[in-house]
This record gives sequence, structure tokens and C-alpha cells, in this order.
Amino acid sequence: MKLIFVRHGKDDDRYRGGWSKLDLIPEGVEQAKQLAKHLKENNGEYKIGRIISSDLPRTMTTAKFISAELGIAIQEESRIRETNNGDLAGMLNDTALEQYPGLFFNSLRMDEAYPNGESPQDFYLRIKQWFWAFCSEYQNTDDNILIVTHGGVINVIYHLVAGIEWSNKSHAFKAANCSVHILDVDAMEFEVENRTDFLIV
Repeated sequence: MKLIFVRHGKDDDRYRGGWSKLDLIPEGVEQAKQLAKHLKENNGEYKIGRIISSDLPRTMTTAKFISAELGIAIQEESRIRETNNGDLAGMLNDTALEQYPGLFFNSLRMDEAYPNGESPQDFYLRIKQWFWAFCSEYQNTDDNILIVTHGGVINVIYHLVAGIEWSNKSHAFKAANCSVHILDVDAMEFEVENRTDFLIV
């Protein structure tokens, strides 16, 4: 079985992400449409049988374009959301800098939570527990599974697969908007990393 991870399309970088309820910007919508078209045109290669998506708006919108092209329903999964940044979710960067000066994901201690959110350690353990349980549950599935999620989530999974210690200061693995990352679960290695050659925006 292969897990095909894709990151959502571009959102508005004037705002803090995390659990933001903001959706894609027009450029992100175009990226999502191109991704969906690419997956449909190459589904003989991808062999996608299921679509699972983080339930935040920017991932769900991306997933809906893919769902429409492939004719596969979306299964929502809240456990693969980005870091819960609590009170800062969806906040304008300027406002966040004023109200929470110096507070960024990589400035937190591993055990220090966002105001009304989660800590980097909480986030890591959430993704780690979901990932290994998911691989165990679906390892004998014939069809490949497409997972629409976030850059931070994909970064954690790369660390887990490579056996590299993760921290909130680690950005070893990049995930561009609407990039494709294919994990061979049997070999437990990525055979495609950060593919975006199909995007023209």
C-alpha cells in the first residue's frame, strides 16, 4: 500500500495558520484544481481508492476538487490538523505580533502550549499516534490512500519514517503547497518527495 500525502493549496500568509478557519486564496484554488486534474489524469499510476482530509477549510477545499475529479468521497479526519495554535488561529500577523510579541511555533519550548492550544510535543504525539495506528490498520489495503493535510504534519511524518528526532525547530523536510509525497508503507520509505512539476501557478 502507498500513502499519497498532499499539502493544501496556498492560503493567506497575512494571517496565522494552525487551526485557522480561513480558506484558500484564489492562487491556492488554482493550485488545487491543477493538483486534482493531475491526480485524475495519472490515476492509473496513483491508484487512489480513498481520500482522507484534515477537516480544516483549506484542506477540505483542496480535497473537494480532488474528490470531484476522482469521484471518491472524502473522509474527514481531525487528528491530521496542523498544530493547534489556540488564540492565534487565523489572527492577523500584525495583531499577533502586537498581542503576543515573540510568540511563534519555533519559539515555544517543546512542552509549552499556545494560549488555549497545544504544545509542540502535544502536536508531535498526536501525529505520531495517528500515523502508526493508521499504517497498522490499513497495511493490507489494496488501493492507495490519498491524505490531504498540512506542511507541519508532513514534516513530522518524514521524521518518523526516517527515524530522525523531531522538534519544533526542525524543518528538514519541505512540503510546498499542493505538493505530492508518496510513501511506500511496505518499504517504509518515500518514493516521491515534494512533487510540484504539474503546477503552473
